[in-house]
Amino acid sequence: MTIDMSQFYQVFFDEAYELLAEKEKLLLAIDVSDPDSEDLNAIFRAAHSIKGGAATFGFNDITEVTHMLESLLDRIRKGEMELTPEHVDAFLVSKDVLTMLMEGHQHGANVDQPAVDSVCQRLKGLSLGTAVEAAPTVVTPEAAKPAAAPVAEASGDFKFRIELPEVPQKDVDALAAELGLLGTIEQEVLADKRVVFTLTTSEGQDNIVAICSFVLDPDDLKITCGNTQATVQASDPGYEIFDQPPVVPPVVVAAQAPATVDAPTVAQPADSKNLGRRASDKESSGPESSSIRVGVEKVDQLINLVGELVITQAMMEQRIGALDPLLHERLINSAGQLARNTRDLQEAVMSIRMMPMDYVFSRFPRMVRDLAGKLGKKVEFVTRGAATELDKGLIERIVDPLTHLVRNSVDHGIEMPEKRRAAGKSETGKLTLSAAHQGGNIVIEVSDDGGGLNRDRILAKARQQGLPVSDSMPDSEVWLLIFAPGFSTAEAVTDVSGRGVGMDVVRRNITAMGGIVEIRSVTGSGTTIAISLPLTLAILDGMSVKVGEEVYILPLGYVIESLQPAAADVKEIAGQGKVVRVREEYLPLIPLHQIFAIEPNFTDPSQGIVVILEADGKKAALLVDNLVGQQQVVVKNLESNFRKVAGISGATILGDGGVSLILDVSALLRSSRQLNVDPVFS
Repeated sequence: MTIDMSQFYQVFFDEAYELLAEKEKLLLAIDVSDPDSEDLNAIFRAAHSIKGGAATFGFNDITEVTHMLESLLDRIRKGEMELTPEHVDAFLVSKDVLTMLMEGHQHGANVDQPAVDSVCQRLKGLSLGTAVEAAPTVVTPEAAKPAAAPVAEASGDFKFRIELPEVPQKDVDALAAELGLLGTIEQEVLADKRVVFTLTTSEGQDNIVAICSFVLDPDDLKITCGNTQATVQASDPGYEIFDQPPVVPPVVVAAQAPATVDAPTVAQPADSKNLGRRASDKESSGPESSSIRVGVEKVDQLINLVGELVITQAMMEQRIGALDPLLHERLINSAGQLARNTRDLQEAVMSIRMMPMDYVFSRFPRMVRDLAGKLGKKVEFVTRGAATELDKGLIERIVDPLTHLVRNSVDHGIEMPEKRRAAGKSETGKLTLSAAHQGGNIVIEVSDDGGGLNRDRILAKARQQGLPVSDSMPDSEVWLLIFAPGFSTAEAVTDVSGRGVGMDVVRRNITAMGGIVEIRSVTGSGTTIAISLPLTLAILDGMSVKVGEEVYILPLGYVIESLQPAAADVKEIAGQGKVVRVREEYLPLIPLHQIFAIEPNFTDPSQGIVVILEADGKKAALLVDNLVGQQQVVVKNLESNFRKVAGISGATILGDGGVSLILDVSALLRSSRQLNVDPVFS
């Protein structure tokens, strides 16, 4: 019976991506001058775990890179060479190459083979060219239990006979593939069907045990070393000598760094049982993982079913509301309990899709480091609120806008070291990325302590592009001009920025998610760009408004207040349509009945209700017949079920079974200037 290993590919890729992300995080935070041994061990375990998994599935290119990476890391963590910035750079590049190789195996993406060869040569060169070998090690006959296999001379290898217990053929193939990376391997099958490897290599016994322990219980492993007939039981402290002590050639010391031997060094026993364990098993006494991997399509299906349950519960509640409470007291109480349970279930299911912002934040330290180095700047990157949770759908869509904002802060916001020094600042600029909950929203801020926005340059550029501006504009409106299409104050176009594209797309994408962008800036002190987003797009707090016989839903996040205007407060401006005065402020009046060509139930605006809305820093007054109430609605995608409708962002099902459309507030405000003509969206 053969097992289709491809069914386990996704598990390997998921774990490998997580290990690479953790490796990058540790590398970016490591102190090169005084690295923490636990961090070095964790980075090594990550590389070793990926290598073991790749060998099991036959991904030989990944195995080759991780083997070289692991060898170099092993020397550093054992103190055979010092960690340098060059090592960190090489490790980070290897992470990129491994990611590319995994995407090639997983999705068939193109692989840049010269880049793979380059990183292999780089790792190999660092491992061989910069290390200073230890002094010769002398093993006396009394020291009959050395920690590792004899060390070969530069020109010689040693043979290991590795007897395996009875294991499945897939495990034999996996071990053959990975042990083959250490040298030349031969395989034979004994009469009792057990497999024996003969490995010719210059590597030590501890490396062999580390590899085999991935597949086998080390207690079942038996190794015979060279011509000494030394049989090694992996669970023993070291070797057991049957005939004679092994002859250990001296280690060849690099000529440029000769070592002086003051006294013979006796090798100490090593505990090889725990070498090469998976990173997830490093704490064997810890609790087992309490999480499981579930496909996102299953979670979406669960959310849809709960949404249908919420709608059904709302229908029941509306019908029960018409019953006599005295005659149907028990039924009404049960319905109330059902409503509470439904709400709790809804919140619990929605929390499944919630992911920590660290999923987004973790990709920026590397980007900031590389970009700052490219621009010749010094930047300290700080994150706050990485544990703050946001809906998975929004997290995936917020990555690109945040990437552009972070790049913009490093390129335009933070000054060059000499300029900061001349301004009395630290040479190292500070870039902060934070997230926090505020009510039903999440607020994400990108802040820098750079030079801030230049009001005069922005206004001059706006006039040059023909934008309607004036010197009396408040700062908050001036800052928003940078979101205009094609707007850029950069003096030169570089491969980083300066083409005037991106910021308008940032605001458009955030607005499409129901979010709001605000900018705060002080010249000479820095800039903060704040993004406010709803926690999820699947459930919406809305206000029901009625126009004629139709009921529409307004997202509550855009609503400021509602009121009934006086007849004297509604004015007609030639060529501009109607406006309404609200506390000495004139706002464009948007008659919703005119937008959708519906016959209203009033003849004069003073007989209706205006709802004050704010989006993209602009306010407007929406004229409706009356307010129905406030409720939480399950959002349904209208475009996938019907077609895209201008001015409508989605739909929901009401308690009476009717369909209500959810208004696109940003589109309504953009249309307010066209209302003096014909219905815009009809």
